[in-house]
Amino acid sequence: MRSPYFPARSVLFHKEPNEVTYRVPALLYLSRSRSFLAFCEERLSPSDSQAHLLVMRKGTFYRNYVEWEDMRVLGTALLPGHRSMNPCPVYDEFTGTLFLFFIAVLGHTSESYQLVTGKNVTRLCYICSTDDGDTWSPVTDLTKKVIGDSIKEWATFALGPGHGIQLKSGRLLIPAYSYHIECKECFGQLCQTTPHSFCFHSDTHGRTWRFGQAVPGPDSVECQMVSVDEEDGTNVLYCNARSTLGYRVQAVSLDDGAVFQEGQLVQRLMEPRNGCHGSIVGFPAPIHLFQSLKYHLHQPKHCSRHWTPGITCSNPTTPPNVPTSVPYSPVSANDSVPPDFLTPTWVVYSHPTWTTARKDLGIFLSLFPRDPDSWRGPWVIYEGPSAYSDLAYLELPASPGTPPAVAFACLFECGTKTAYDEICFSIFTLYELIDNLPRDVQLGNNSTEHKKQPNQVCETGWSFTNGHNAPVFQPVHHVKKRRKKSKMSDMCSVS
Repeated sequence: MRSPYFPARSVLFHKEPNEVTYRVPALLYLSRSRSFLAFCEERLSPSDSQAHLLVMRKGTFYRNYVEWEDMRVLGTALLPGHRSMNPCPVYDEFTGTLFLFFIAVLGHTSESYQLVTGKNVTRLCYICSTDDGDTWSPVTDLTKKVIGDSIKEWATFALGPGHGIQLKSGRLLIPAYSYHIECKECFGQLCQTTPHSFCFHSDTHGRTWRFGQAVPGPDSVECQMVSVDEEDGTNVLYCNARSTLGYRVQAVSLDDGAVFQEGQLVQRLMEPRNGCHGSIVGFPAPIHLFQSLKYHLHQPKHCSRHWTPGITCSNPTTPPNVPTSVPYSPVSANDSVPPDFLTPTWVVYSHPTWTTARKDLGIFLSLFPRDPDSWRGPWVIYEGPSAYSDLAYLELPASPGTPPAVAFACLFECGTKTAYDEICFSIFTLYELIDNLPRDVQLGNNSTEHKKQPNQVCETGWSFTNGHNAPVFQPVHHVKKRRKKSKMSDMCSVS
């Protein structure tokens, strides 16, 4: 068995000696300016009740490297007397406006206190930017206008965390969840609540917002969403949510988030005790690789480190991993396809892979996410304590006449002693992911068994070089800029 392969990583946020901790990452890639925006909470300690401000770092993606600016405090992302939590950015491609949604919680009031008492002290807020995050607007509190009297039916609520999405129609979606009050005073007992995922949405480019109906069940909390196109022309909104039931919950909406169908447990995507946040991102399937990819995923792992896709082969008709006896029909941009054919959406998912601890962050791939048995993985990209993560999709520069290479960025919590020592950033290609996925292996209880190998860390950044195989990432220095100052039960605390 070959040694495990870990993508290089950069430390963007690191726990400070005075116990100031950075948690709950959110990541956005802006293709127009080739910029990464990395957000997180700055906490006075690891505790949820000690959350304080939101911070960010901006990275410029050049052809061969990413340059990261120093951390900045988002001074306008704040309501007086409240702590800012759960960053959830979304970018409007039509207007060029970047929204950063977050919740503002009164003082140090804990989530468990809100659940026990039914007294909701959480606000729905956002700030926005029209220059890709260089400057930000004052804060807007949407709670009364958008949630209204429904706030009395929620013991508390929160967003995402992580990125929101925009649909082809222009609709902006912010993933969210609330604890619906079932019984506030039940014969002297504590307030009883049930958590449900849902989303806020805007069809007016952020001028007005509404929220849709929640996932009916099973119980679901932190979530993210992907707009999924299928080959027959069907489009669904796919929701993947955290649960305390031992497995992830997934649900679909046929009307862009207004109503969700009954959810189901995804037994291939397991949760640790109390669950953990996970991230999903969709991308258009690389049709020119479709058949060779399907064949590759059903084969035993080979000895080479990287899968060489069909587009780089000397023989243009058959990829190297497909025997001549296997039919292969590459699809190029010039080939005709049925008029009703829609390029399907594939989905990548990140989450800790142990069932007994938040440990060994893994990447999973689904070619048909509506099917709960379609998930393949994990490829463990970080070995050790790890927790929350957020994914972004991007396309790498391509040679003339060839499709761009598909890649993903991951911003994730990790550490050597705890999962909250630092927040790191990695990029890996679709080819690396495919090459490192298990082949037809049933998922086990804990992480995949493999030989220990140190995770590769770059304190300042990294770059890639395009060769015959997948990119190889190397460290580069970032741009230095001056920092701007400016559970009642297990379900109670979701962080």
